[in-house]
Amino acid sequence: MPILKNYSRYKIILQVLFWICSIAFAITAFYVASDHKLTLNSNLIFRAIIPNIGFALSVYLNLYILIPKFLKNSNYIFYTFWLILLLSLSSILIQLSFVLILHSKSISEQFLSMFSSHFFTAAFYVGLTSLFKFVKDWLQLQQVRLKLSQIEREKLEAELNTLKSQLNPHFLFNCLNNIYSLALNNSPKTPETILKLSEMMRYVLYESRENFIPVKKELEFLVNFIELQKIRLNSKIDIQYSFEGNIPDLKVIPLIFEPFIDNAFKHGLNNPASHPFIHIKAQFQDEKMSFSIRNNYQITEYKKPNKSSGIGLKNIEKRLEYLYQPTEYSYEVRKTETTFEVQLEVQLK
Repeated sequence: MPILKNYSRYKIILQVLFWICSIAFAITAFYVASDHKLTLNSNLIFRAIIPNIGFALSVYLNLYILIPKFLKNSNYIFYTFWLILLLSLSSILIQLSFVLILHSKSISEQFLSMFSSHFFTAAFYVGLTSLFKFVKDWLQLQQVRLKLSQIEREKLEAELNTLKSQLNPHFLFNCLNNIYSLALNNSPKTPETILKLSEMMRYVLYESRENFIPVKKELEFLVNFIELQKIRLNSKIDIQYSFEGNIPDLKVIPLIFEPFIDNAFKHGLNNPASHPFIHIKAQFQDEKMSFSIRNNYQITEYKKPNKSSGIGLKNIEKRLEYLYQPTEYSYEVRKTETTFEVQLEVQLK
């Protein structure tokens, strides 16, 4: 914070100016109290400096000893005791200085009333400087919290970038496998597949760099991804997808659905089921989006998972935790003996 930086730089100068102003105020007070009869001489200056020395003694002992040792450790009783003792000793020191240095008989005769005046004036100085210290400490604490927040945010962004860098090659690897299988069979769908992959990679590499993107673009990518997968499949496989409700002009995490769909195509179609299917649905209501995907599978297939097959799903879980509050999303996986279903509900940004 600029205020703290400037204070640290000119700390001594500001304190010197503070005490000079205090002495000047004392001189003015003595001059006014004498009905403007006092002249500016060494006696008047000493009468202003002596109490300020006592006040300064109270202030700095309180700031550098009493507050750190007692108040910050919640020893309020000891702090109060030593503070009262400090103010009393400071007031007595001021009185004795007037008597011994200035040989003021009137001050010695009015010891009690002058002691009370010096005691409460010193208490005012201690209270004022303590308030300044508490404000400074609070500002420093906010500065530390701000730095920690920045460090945490930078760490979070680094982790998110790492997750994205893991997700994108994983997606590319799966698509290239599809194209490779088509090329081996000399399929006429190979050029069309490469073109779709090119469009999708443009989205992955350029448009999905932000943490949140328009949900409409993410749905376009979803459709292209499904169509890319369907190119290599026969028409007997039941693949359905639908969007219900008005799609709002809000944002969602990029590539949030791709791992679920990729997982469904990988495990839902590579099993001996007589009627393999993948059903995908996205529903929009208010500012929330509900996504579900359901496919058939065999339990034995999930008992020996490929080490890389879970990368996308794990990354999605981590990105949801990083970018959403716990109340802003819900994620659930449901399994039966023959079906696997994922349901995700997120608050659109």
